[in-house]
Amino acid sequence: MNSTAACKEYDLIVIGAGSGNSIIVPEMDDWRIAMVEHGRFGGTCMNRGCIPSKMLIYPADLAEHAKHGDRLGLRTQFNGADWPQIVERVFGRIDAIAEAGRQYRLGLSNVDVYESTAHFVGDRELEVGGQRIRGDQVVIAAGAHSFVPDLPGIHDVAFHTSDTIMRIEQLPERLIILGGGFIATELGHVFQALGSKVTIINRSLQLLRTEDEDISHRFTQVAAHRFDLVLGSTVKNVYSTANGVGVDVESDSGQGKISRKIEGDVLLVAAGRVPNSAQLHVAAGGVEIDADGAVVVDEFGRTSAPRVWALGDINGRHQLKHMANGEARVVTHNLLHPDDLRRFDQRPAPHAVFSNPQIGSIGFTEREARERGGPYVTACHSYGDTAYGWAMEDTTGFCKLIGDPRTRQVTGAHIVGYQASMLVQLLVQGMHLGTTADAMAVGQVWIHPALPEVVENTLLKLVAAFDTAAQPVATD
Repeated sequence: MNSTAACKEYDLIVIGAGSGNSIIVPEMDDWRIAMVEHGRFGGTCMNRGCIPSKMLIYPADLAEHAKHGDRLGLRTQFNGADWPQIVERVFGRIDAIAEAGRQYRLGLSNVDVYESTAHFVGDRELEVGGQRIRGDQVVIAAGAHSFVPDLPGIHDVAFHTSDTIMRIEQLPERLIILGGGFIATELGHVFQALGSKVTIINRSLQLLRTEDEDISHRFTQVAAHRFDLVLGSTVKNVYSTANGVGVDVESDSGQGKISRKIEGDVLLVAAGRVPNSAQLHVAAGGVEIDADGAVVVDEFGRTSAPRVWALGDINGRHQLKHMANGEARVVTHNLLHPDDLRRFDQRPAPHAVFSNPQIGSIGFTEREARERGGPYVTACHSYGDTAYGWAMEDTTGFCKLIGDPRTRQVTGAHIVGYQASMLVQLLVQGMHLGTTADAMAVGQVWIHPALPEVVENTLLKLVAAFDTAAQPVATD
């Protein structure tokens, strides 16, 4: 059907089969719905993000532990990885799930699946594969894509992004990574642990610089023992070599510029992600975007265009699957109950970085607390100062809390170390339920000698800091 043909009408159009796929619920069985998805069902998280990366990270963690059994008196060692078998284990499972989701949607009598790219051509009207469709309501859940900076030579060489690197056929001997955020550090951990020599090139002097300063500093210290870190560097040129790729960088040593040539088998560009608004031509649908290309939404998920909603990575609020799922639930309710709108969750969003060591975080960093003004206190406690930390011979992990002495609330929680992603959940629960640090610390029984004692001890230190901050200052 060509673009001049009559426009097909729907009650609802959903663009994106990631978190957007959960929008379609049984209460909509009498709606005519169009699902638009040009890739695999399940979106980024299922196919090239959260899930496959964590399925790779788990064996990487085991490999890394095997390398360091000697500190515990164990004669363990890592004897190599069967990369093709690992990839098959991951994607043999994931691809089947994605296809099952596709087949399920194709089998619904009230849902038409459009397996093509789409873009807006008017008010709630899209062109999809040469056909025009229009929805009474439209949900934009089209996600984001990897950002590739315009570096000299970058488009003349073969490179990977997180979309493709996890499916490569062989484990590279030498991997070069451009970027220092969570994608770079998670995938760097995978490949280094499984046998690659990994070089990380980053503009900043720290890895994970959006984390709390102390967390970022500690992580960078630990990472320096595993990776070849080329920090505070500018990429001057990217070029092909006989065996792969090379990168010319220039670093400022504080005593002048230092140039270096770095060569590897594979290049991974991990420089962040960009909302997919441009591909959708959202402006043609009256949908406003911000300076970063994110679709602007209000607290209910509504865009600037009437009856058009946006959720997940494309709206720029969070690039976190758990937050996108929550937004999908809100938008689903609002579609069904236009007179009883619910708001997106405005509480601090927790997140984790699944490198090694892990990071778990929620709320303000100390930098943000300082910039906000007003009083705040901090408290830190090391893994190695708890019994379980002794058992692990841990010398680098710690928990850091930031609190408001006026309300005695925890306003920021940051953990670096073993299972930080689980430990921080204790603090997420307390913060989201409005529990004071005092109640979190002494209002429950903490199992001894379990690792959560590091959180307990940090909370007790924070309570003590509150008490000190509340004491009047002595005057002569």
